[in-house]
Amino acid sequence: MFQNYEEALKYIRENEIRMIDLKWCDLFGRWHHVSVSAESFTPHMMRDGIGFDGSAVGFKPVTAGDMILIPDLSTAFMDPFFKRPTLSFLSDIYEADSKARFDFDPRQIVAKAEAYLRKTGVADRSIWGPEYEFYIIDEVSYDNRLNTSSYSLVSYESDWMENPTTNGYLVSNHKGYHQIAPGDQNQDLRNEISLMMEEFGYKVKYHHHEAGGPGHGEIEPPLQDIFKSTDGSLMVKYLAKNLAFGEGKTITFMPKPYFGAAGSGMHFHQFLVKGGVNVFYDAKGYANLSETALYYVGGILDHAAALCALTNPSTNSFKRLAPGFEAPTSCFFGKGDRNAAVRAPKYATDPSEVRVEYRTPDGTCNPYLAIPAMLLAGLDGIARKVDPRTSGYGPFDDDVLSWPEEKQKQIRKVPFSLNEALVALEKDHDFLTNSGVFSNDFISFWVKALRKEATDILTRPIPIEIERYLDC
Repeated sequence: MFQNYEEALKYIRENEIRMIDLKWCDLFGRWHHVSVSAESFTPHMMRDGIGFDGSAVGFKPVTAGDMILIPDLSTAFMDPFFKRPTLSFLSDIYEADSKARFDFDPRQIVAKAEAYLRKTGVADRSIWGPEYEFYIIDEVSYDNRLNTSSYSLVSYESDWMENPTTNGYLVSNHKGYHQIAPGDQNQDLRNEISLMMEEFGYKVKYHHHEAGGPGHGEIEPPLQDIFKSTDGSLMVKYLAKNLAFGEGKTITFMPKPYFGAAGSGMHFHQFLVKGGVNVFYDAKGYANLSETALYYVGGILDHAAALCALTNPSTNSFKRLAPGFEAPTSCFFGKGDRNAAVRAPKYATDPSEVRVEYRTPDGTCNPYLAIPAMLLAGLDGIARKVDPRTSGYGPFDDDVLSWPEEKQKQIRKVPFSLNEALVALEKDHDFLTNSGVFSNDFISFWVKALRKEATDILTRPIPIEIERYLDC
């Protein structure tokens, strides 16, 4: 929005801005913020920043938690959810003592990845198109105590409620894809999210009711650069959750909130550009893909297990990655099969938009980590010339799930659990660290933090276990 401090200050004065809000992302993909009076927006703040406690979010030990935030002036937007006029900035994180950029700052990792791409000479830009899938829920309750564990999610669109509170226009499980009103009760909410995204500079390609059933939705932006895609992924969550909250609803990007229903993914369309030319395009190649694109696919699939630790970093992620729900459970590629981890969309025939779609990730990922990780895996495939056609990754364009069991076993599967993905990352992370984009310290921190999370969840009894095993 602004090119320099003077432009921002002029806007603040002319629009009588009362508050400045600095938003920043932790390692696990959640925004935090601190608000200050507009009078604090001074050259001193731009130089020395606003202090915060990095130990509270796991960035630092308690004995050395001081860090600072400095706003990125180009990311400014008027925050629509505060009563007083408030100008928000996405902020970069710096060390308090050395004033150096914090090595684990997620936005810094994105910048490093794009710089490394240019250094390789393969391309000068990466282009991304994440798909945002989510469930809109009308009533939520949950309880977790020593002797109690329960939850209830209610969608007024559903036909499986005990006492439906709506009329007869209801959506059945697995029958939600492109549902139209009056069955689709959330069109206006998705409109508001999409239009507000566009107001803040994040374009929307389209939105629609998704396949899973009651309350399932998708918003898809157009293909855009890595910075718009990462910042935009956090922005859509912020807008969606707050707009839903204003209507008494809840929006969740959780991969598998409902048992027996399709989950929510965050598929990432991607390709590379050099000198304005799409290096993934070759009119004579399979699905119009160049050799470079195929090697990139080979890298993604070769590192798929380790990638899951960054693209699917929750125990719930692996409840979605189960056969039978169009979930990408197998490490192969093709043009149509939605069970494939990598797909070349049949409809993408324009030379400027030919691309691959990595379907495994979900909304629990931090896009500032997941997108660089995918890029580095693909670049490693290019560097090593990993040909997916000779590595057992396809292309397979028939129904793989209809193959005989012995033949299906020849295809590698994505990890079955978060712990399995973390083991894979421990064994296979050179493609992330050799570039200098991720550090060995980061990998160790990430594995330790997620393993603790996995253990905490997996050691808790759940209601279905009480039902099945109480009488043993």
